[in-house]
Amino acid sequence: MSAVEPRTVPSLGYAEVRIVATSPEAARAVAEVLRLHFAGTEQRSYPAPGCGTRLHLTVDTEAAAVPARSWLTASRSPVGAGAHTDEV
Repeated sequence: MSAVEPRTVPSLGYAEVRIVATSPEAARAVAEVLRLHFAGTEQRSYPAPGCGTRLHLTVDTEAAAVPARSWLTASRSPVGAGAHTDEV
């Protein structure tokens, strides 16, 4: 008889997420979507039973992820980084 893995409940405001997929790329894509919405820990990767990948991560359900800057905002030069008045 195999031992049953004890289940622990995450701290208040956190959720443990398990992603199982055939390919590591598919599992990472789902984890990336979660990271766009929730702050979280680094994912931990394990082989899935049979063949595939299992990812574990913890997300903070009370803290939003840092909003990604738009392409337009990210492509602008910082203030004061333009040409100087003595440059041609």
